Amino acid sequence: MSATVRVSLTAREAVPLTRRVMKKSACFLVFVLMCCHPAAIVPAQQNPHEHHHSAETRLQVDDDRAERVLTVRHGPVDLPPHAHHLVPPISLLTIPFDGWIVAYRPRLVDELGARLPHRLLHHVDFFNTARLNFLCPRYEEYIFAAGSEMQEWPSLPGLGYRVRRGDRIVVRTMFHNPTATRFPSVYAEVRVEYRLVADGPLRNYYPAWFAATGCGPTDYDLQPGRSVKTGEFVMPYTGTLLGVGGHLHDYGRRLLLENITRSEAIATLTPKLDSDGQMLSVPTVSFTTNGGYRLSRGDVVKVTATYDSPMGHGLSGGAMGIVVGYFVPAEDREFDALVFRRSPRAPGRRTD
Repeated sequence: MSATVRVSLTAREAVPLTRRVMKKSACFLVFVLMCCHPAAIVPAQQNPHEHHHSAETRLQVDDDRAERVLTVRHGPVDLPPHAHHLVPPISLLTIPFDGWIVAYRPRLVDELGARLPHRLLHHVDFFNTARLNFLCPRYEEYIFAAGSEMQEWPSLPGLGYRVRRGDRIVVRTMFHNPTATRFPSVYAEVRVEYRLVADGPLRNYYPAWFAATGCGPTDYDLQPGRSVKTGEFVMPYTGTLLGVGGHLHDYGRRLLLENITRSEAIATLTPKLDSDGQMLSVPTVSFTTNGGYRLSRGDVVKVTATYDSPMGHGLSGGAMGIVVGYFVPAEDREFDALVFRRSPRAPGRRTD
């Protein structure tokens, strides 16, 4: 079974639409908070098994300026045995510095900071409400995510993701507990490493999200047996892809990223599974030793997610297939069109 989705909307087409929406509504931030689907960039139907946790769950932020580390904790949640899709309230992180984010290091911890099993995390997502996603510019820029494989996003010399004091980041987390053990106090913690403007300039990169569902919700129904889903993206900018990682759910067998225009395979990601077919990790592939993988405006990039489920039935929302990488545009100024809300502390920038 297979399906293909193609995305070819350009930033130039989408930006005027977004600005019109913002001018008509003084409650755009509420719209963002209501529409951030778990591990996705658009709303989806309410999951009947999704439970929202108590208001005691909160976002805790510690800024270690000397070490250049912003520690973000979302929790706590009480996870009973076999809990399914526990969702704390969405939170907002306000960036306290001008500079660049250079690395993300996620983990799960208890109230004392002791590490907990990775599999208790379904996902954690960060969305930048100040910018548009350059591949799916109808939606906010998706800047970081982690699933149960707890993949770190390492730093790359001379590169960073540009943020400004006052930028607001939506933090959305979902927990679950596939074990028979109760975990009474669970936090999703992300150590965000950064550099200040005063530390010297870095070159900007932007997260490139290639989902098998295109620009729709990133989860889809897992079919029994072997299934294949593909998405295609028409590149709106010329630039360089520095490396990629990926995300699959249990029974995922492969992620393939291809340049259809040039008939080339960009990367193949084969996950590590346990004996039951459950996800342990997805590898990363770096192109930096060759100067990066060059993508041209108009190139068609295809992502293919392959699953092989031993279950004799389907699973609603049980599959995802995402390849994500660092993209450095050839002309960084072109990405200025993707900014639709600016901090009032920054002179000469939009505040509407």
